[in-house]
Amino acid sequence: MKNLLSTLEPLLAKLPVTASVQLASGERIGPEQSAVQLIFRSPKALAALLDGQVGSLGAAIVEGWVDVKGQARDIMAAAAGLLQADPVQHRPTWLEQTVSKAKSLAMHTLSRDAEQIQFHYDLSDDFYALWLDPRRVYSCAYYQSADMTLAQAQEAKLDHICKKLRLQPGERFWDIGSGWGGLIFWAAENYGVQAHGITLSRNQYEYVQRLIAEKGLQGRVQVELRDYRQMDGVEPFDKIGSVGMFEHVGSANLPGYFQTIHGMLKPGGLALVHGITAGGVGNAELGAGMGDFISRYIFPGGELMHVSRVQHDMGQSGLEMVDTENLRPHYARTLWAWSDALEARMDEARAVLVAQYDAGRAERALRAYRLYLAGCAMAFERGWIALHQLLCSKPDGNLQTGVMKGAQSSYPFNREYIYR
Repeated sequence: MKNLLSTLEPLLAKLPVTASVQLASGERIGPEQSAVQLIFRSPKALAALLDGQVGSLGAAIVEGWVDVKGQARDIMAAAAGLLQADPVQHRPTWLEQTVSKAKSLAMHTLSRDAEQIQFHYDLSDDFYALWLDPRRVYSCAYYQSADMTLAQAQEAKLDHICKKLRLQPGERFWDIGSGWGGLIFWAAENYGVQAHGITLSRNQYEYVQRLIAEKGLQGRVQVELRDYRQMDGVEPFDKIGSVGMFEHVGSANLPGYFQTIHGMLKPGGLALVHGITAGGVGNAELGAGMGDFISRYIFPGGELMHVSRVQHDMGQSGLEMVDTENLRPHYARTLWAWSDALEARMDEARAVLVAQYDAGRAERALRAYRLYLAGCAMAFERGWIALHQLLCSKPDGNLQTGVMKGAQSSYPFNREYIYR
């Protein structure tokens, strides 16, 4: 054990925060009042610590093999310091790409996508309500000014999207993956559209149905429990939004996702997709076990693509990309806001989950979400992952459509209208 502790000593010394390790035998290394304390209950996780596999170390924490003490930001600073390689620079071989495509196809059938969405979003509405904003907008906020609260920044994001889409009263607006309804309610109430949302989450569907009744928006807002691939018989829409959705589509299905958007969008219409993109051009997930951690505990079936791949498949579908905006640091700040809110209400969160599940599952979920929120905040800060809003049009082929000759859509080909 002394040899092991001596191996750990230089590892801990290079971390940007003070850290200590205590073994199951009671032996320890590092200052007693360190910012981060790792208490190993099982030797299984020691290899992950030594190899810099922070995702595997995170899994050990979730499973109870390791206890971690410290503030979330300090824990993430220590995790980043443990890495032995850049987590976004992996270049997959031809064989890896082939296996990845086959895996993606298998993961994203209609039934499996429904199961995977429900695994995450149906965990507990009351749990999410503890740390999201009052509208339960579960995606990157837009901090239009530095002094905005999370709730204000989420409203700014919803309005930013509606302005980009140039929503007009009476238009039919489709929201693919409408969550707890933040965007469809904002668009209907502030822009006068007929809003149609779809989700695969039963909890979200039932929640939005209740809000429609409470707000008296029957006939103006509609939500369905439906997959985006099952829109047969539905007339095309004037405008389309999809927020925090294409991360769940899968690499193999991304071309079909954009073909669906193209088919469901009226000629000359605009669509906006907002989602997490990979920081590296070749990697579908973060290295050092972080991608595996997310897939196992948070988002099964989730896949990230570089924005260049997203734009490629968008273009292949016949849609024209007219504006792209990277909001990466905005998502870091959003996630820290969520993390801070969860940290402040841990006892309430535990009580909510214990009331719904057995104590063991509740504790595992709580540990997983604590690491997930803070870990993702760190990943966005460091540029390992990004957040892009991509606005596209479906050209109508008429050179006289729009404010400029050749626009062929309602997009004005300048950004002034967005910020006016």
